[in-house]
Amino acid sequence: MVNKSDIQRDVFMLTGPLASCGYDWWWHSFTGRHRETGAEKAFFIEFFTCNPALGGDEPVLGQLPENQREDRKPSYLMIKAGAWGEGAVQLHRFFGWNHVRIADGAPFSVEAEDCSLSETQTSGAVEVSPGEALAHPEWMCGSGSMRWDLQIDKKIAYNVGFGASKPLRQSGAFEMFWHAEGMKTLYSGKVEWNGETYLVDPATCYGYADKNWGKDFTSPWVWLSSNNLHSNLTGNKLNHSVFNIGGGRPKIGNLVLNRKLLGAFYYQGKSYEFNFSKFWTLTRTDFSCRETDTEIHWHVKQETPLHRMETDVTCEKKNMLLIQYESPDGAKRHKRLWNGGDGKGTVKLYELGLGGETLIDDVTARNIGCEYGQYES
Repeated sequence: MVNKSDIQRDVFMLTGPLASCGYDWWWHSFTGRHRETGAEKAFFIEFFTCNPALGGDEPVLGQLPENQREDRKPSYLMIKAGAWGEGAVQLHRFFGWNHVRIADGAPFSVEAEDCSLSETQTSGAVEVSPGEALAHPEWMCGSGSMRWDLQIDKKIAYNVGFGASKPLRQSGAFEMFWHAEGMKTLYSGKVEWNGETYLVDPATCYGYADKNWGKDFTSPWVWLSSNNLHSNLTGNKLNHSVFNIGGGRPKIGNLVLNRKLLGAFYYQGKSYEFNFSKFWTLTRTDFSCRETDTEIHWHVKQETPLHRMETDVTCEKKNMLLIQYESPDGAKRHKRLWNGGDGKGTVKLYELGLGGETLIDDVTARNIGCEYGQYES
């Protein structure tokens, strides 16, 4: 359901079976501008939680050889922060569960020392020296520093409906759940990136906020979203529009749904959805993702009997990073999960009918959040 808010889906989900074999994260991405030069830079912040029932005073890092030998699963709150573009890097900071405070119910909030996140604000800091990054490969990150203080105003939601309904998410039926409470989000505040200050303005931040939770990660893994959109038919900026595509290979228990994506386009106040979990909509999806020496390419075609959306995106690998996660069981399956924040492309939206197809709009998209990865089973 496009633009149907549900902050209950943003609450902390690691209860029941997921408490000892599950992850839950809140993701935020946006663009800031250098305070002095005005240069644009895209940033991301993520609060990633894993296996709270197995935690204690210290974080348990699953990639440590001794933990792997003893079959100890990871358990921690990880703050992931970083930037795309020149010098793209991810920075990680870990907390043991005894030092983490999480609200029970909605609205959610997460706190650990000087790092905090809620529906309406986030602040924190991560700093990793080159020596620390080299000495601790189990941290799965590079080096640098980032400090932030931001207000969050989530404007347009993508509620996938049945695919993250309460009975399913409580039972852990799906391997990976998704909810985008703020597929268009306005951020305001500032970021200090390696000693340089970037200002974040609601009008030019092109912000995004979602969450994922479950037992493991999908493969292939696909994500595309942007609200920096311009109509090629009228030349106008589409200020009240955003598109969002995600998924890859959903699993429900032992049932594998191969090559399925969820997609939505909120176009100037009107909703278009392509959701395989709503079987009555007869949604069909065809997509390809490929890697060249210099770029990642996505092509996605989603169609119902009433509408079709065709999305083509490219992102230069020099501006992306290979984002790092470990699964709740301690395995690190995704080793080439490309992640970027300045993709470029087009979205074409059509109305279908007995008389043929009508082009609703041909849209240029910039500042596209994008992700692709796949591993051998």
